[in-house]
Amino acid sequence: MVPRRLPGRQALWSLGLICLLALLAMGPAAFAADTAGDIGPTMRFVIVRSNDPGCEPICPEWISAEGSIEAGTPALFKRMLKTLGSRKLPVVVDSPGGNVEAALTLGRLIRKNKLDIAIGKTQFDGCLPDGTGCTENDGKGARYFGDAYAGGAMCNSACPLMFAGGVQRVVGEWAYLGVHQITTTYIRTKLQYRTTYRIVGGKKKVLNTKIVSRKNAGSYKTYEMSKAVEKRLAAYLDGMGVEQGVLETMKDTPASGIQQLDLESMLQTKLVTSPDSVDLLTAPTICSADPRPANCREIPVPAGKAARPANAEVAKAAPSSAASAKPETVRQDTVADMRFVVVRGRSFLCDPDCPEWISAEGKITAQTPEGLRQLLATLGDRRLPVVISSPGGDLSGALAAGRLIRERKLDVAVARTDFMECEPEKPGCTAEGGVYVGLTNDASGECDAACPIMLAGGVRRFVGPHAQLGLQSLQPEQAVKTYLEEMAVGPDLFAAIELHSSQPQLDPKVMLKVGLTTGPQSADELTGASICKSEPKPGNCREVSEPKIQANAPSKS
Repeated sequence: MVPRRLPGRQALWSLGLICLLALLAMGPAAFAADTAGDIGPTMRFVIVRSNDPGCEPICPEWISAEGSIEAGTPALFKRMLKTLGSRKLPVVVDSPGGNVEAALTLGRLIRKNKLDIAIGKTQFDGCLPDGTGCTENDGKGARYFGDAYAGGAMCNSACPLMFAGGVQRVVGEWAYLGVHQITTTYIRTKLQYRTTYRIVGGKKKVLNTKIVSRKNAGSYKTYEMSKAVEKRLAAYLDGMGVEQGVLETMKDTPASGIQQLDLESMLQTKLVTSPDSVDLLTAPTICSADPRPANCREIPVPAGKAARPANAEVAKAAPSSAASAKPETVRQDTVADMRFVVVRGRSFLCDPDCPEWISAEGKITAQTPEGLRQLLATLGDRRLPVVISSPGGDLSGALAAGRLIRERKLDVAVARTDFMECEPEKPGCTAEGGVYVGLTNDASGECDAACPIMLAGGVRRFVGPHAQLGLQSLQPEQAVKTYLEEMAVGPDLFAAIELHSSQPQLDPKVMLKVGLTTGPQSADELTGASICKSEPKPGNCREVSEPKIQANAPSKS
């Protein structure tokens, strides 16, 4: 604009507006280490107290962090930390990954507050985090009670960056930590500005500039790590005391895949601080140590109420032999007969090539072997592992089913199957091509009474550390001994039954020693999302076309 001359005065200045100057600006890059888009519910944080009655009144507590990492997750974590005040509780995380920037912020918060971290899941007892109106734990001194375990837990994609923030960092051999190349999304934004200026002495002087319009002009993704991003991640890991081998593995693994880090490599790169698992931070016995860990909290026993002894659950679960027969019969009468269905795992870690298995759940009856035989006939030459959960039942049915399993050279693991879309025999539930969708959960799996006989038929036999296997006196004894000899299970099993008759669960080391199990692994060894990427690929992996997977994918709630 031309300055205006005023009568009798020197030219001063005038205001000018340059309106709606349009520029195409590149917005800040959004970093994501996942390529799946929808990777499940957002991470939630809750404080959990051990549900083990033997630790009261002083029990360990921890922060359960489960779900995907999103941009708003650090704010939720800050809110949780504020409620703790000066208390330092370990973080037990289970996450498929998510937003890299948010993961870095979470890691820094964890280190700033000097917290330990472990990969693990939390099995809740009573009130659930997503439940409403639950009063079950009122008056007990804590909102949530539960048990932390490593089997089936994961920390993938961006999650290891959060994990690196822990002071003590533990994974254990039953949890899964995986990395891959990050995905960087660049967002183009069209901005319009309004600039106010003045003319002084014939020169333009800008007074202020204001954005008046912002429109999305598209975006693009890159799956290669830029030098700037690499430098930032390298500096972060170095600050956390983690060596650069982790970053190199991330760079070398395509964004469409996932590379599981074994315990030895995690120790070498200092991503983990010891070979321990989540039990190091959450086991009920840690509160008897001297000095006592900071996450142990005492809740005084209410007046007039005696503390429950440590063996109360055992005493309750193992009544005298004279009284035990009827309760077992009543319990089995309330359980449906065993049914067999084919299940496919569903995870972005394996799609489109995912593991499948036979879910065998319910009471064993004389008809159980025929039910299994009919299902196997539909599979042709395919050999799928059997994932079993049963309170027991008919011994002759268990013997025949076990022989059929061995005849077909099938593996067996103890676990329940959590169905993702619809459950068998539920009204309106139709399995796609006769195959259901689900995940295995050994923490809620059981194998009692006659069920271990059926388990013994497996070529490989797995009972994870959180599954329950109960042994009782087996009659007729000679028929069982003959069967176990066929299955190459040693005679020491009978001695173990008598020795541990008062215990509800046999120790995994004892099961392995007497030959009832072939390894301490959980059902994930046969059904985990990562097994289809191993060489040679297991026979229970089956590839399904991508369009079909997307059509069947569950929506995010």
